[in-house]
Amino acid sequence: MKHPQLSRPIAITMGDPAGIGPEIIARAFLAYPAEVAGCFVAGDLATLRRAAALMAGPGEPSLPVALIDSPGEARQAPPRCVPVLQTTAARGNVPFGQISAAAGAMAADCVVWAADATLRGDVAAMVTAPLHKEALAAAGVDFPGHTELLQARAARFSGVPLADMPVRMMLANDELRTVLVSIHVSLRAAIEAVRFETVLETLRLTHASLSRFLGRPPRIGVAGLNPHAGEGGLFGREEIDIIAPAVAAARAGGIDAHGPYAPDTVFMRARSAGGQHGEFDVVVAMYHDQGLIPVKYLGMDRGVNVTLGLPLVRTSPDHGTAFDLAGTGRADAASLLAAIRMARQLAR
Repeated sequence: MKHPQLSRPIAITMGDPAGIGPEIIARAFLAYPAEVAGCFVAGDLATLRRAAALMAGPGEPSLPVALIDSPGEARQAPPRCVPVLQTTAARGNVPFGQISAAAGAMAADCVVWAADATLRGDVAAMVTAPLHKEALAAAGVDFPGHTELLQARAARFSGVPLADMPVRMMLANDELRTVLVSIHVSLRAAIEAVRFETVLETLRLTHASLSRFLGRPPRIGVAGLNPHAGEGGLFGREEIDIIAPAVAAARAGGIDAHGPYAPDTVFMRARSAGGQHGEFDVVVAMYHDQGLIPVKYLGMDRGVNVTLGLPLVRTSPDHGTAFDLAGTGRADAASLLAAIRMARQLAR
């Protein structure tokens, strides 16, 4: 399979070493060498060697893992060899499937390094393997996940306040794309985040990002917050007072946005399946689970998380650390491969 050729390599962060991140990376390099050509791992050598050993059958040699000194050396690695740039302090092998401060610190170190390298232009894009939010917190990291950490690094690099670096999460597969107004907050806080300014900002970011990706303005469907999109105010007035005015303002600015529509049907209207394109290219959802459940229901192995609004390309698998699978060697690399393919397309 041919892929867009990039002049710079792609960095894959190893994720939480207690989870399946290192294993799906090793599996990708072992089984899909063409897909990962020009990629390297920002991580820990010992952790990746442990993961590579899990890929070997009885009596088989382990997948080679090579230490590199710079991103450019990734292109010199032979097929079915994992090039690793040591981007965190070696802390020994952390136990599989356990939350720990050490694992959280290692995962965060790799993300920070890859973000800074991508912002500097040393690498074309970054693909992040899953980390564990409780492990991040145990390590004293002040951000609940990748998105918020990357937003802070980008704002610092650009010399702007955090508020001037708005970001949104998009989850996408071959059938459906959805962008979220709010991300990792409580449901109560997510409802409070549905404000005219945040909805309009989400529509603007979605329009700008998808226009670059699709090569044309996207058709945006907007989900309501309440059942039946409020049923004319019977079940809540957010649609009337907030969401509809934001959609109208977006349309006045040349954005092809429509809604708000009932949340229980808008995703089906946007879905592309059976060779038929959906009514919309993307759905803007009002909160995390509203938007992510339909995409993940269509297949955890195909979804890709893309951070919109950053001055860098970042994609990720749509699954978590899967502590119950860690150390078994059975984790599926399909979503990671989809994230790598998406990163190549966005970084062209």
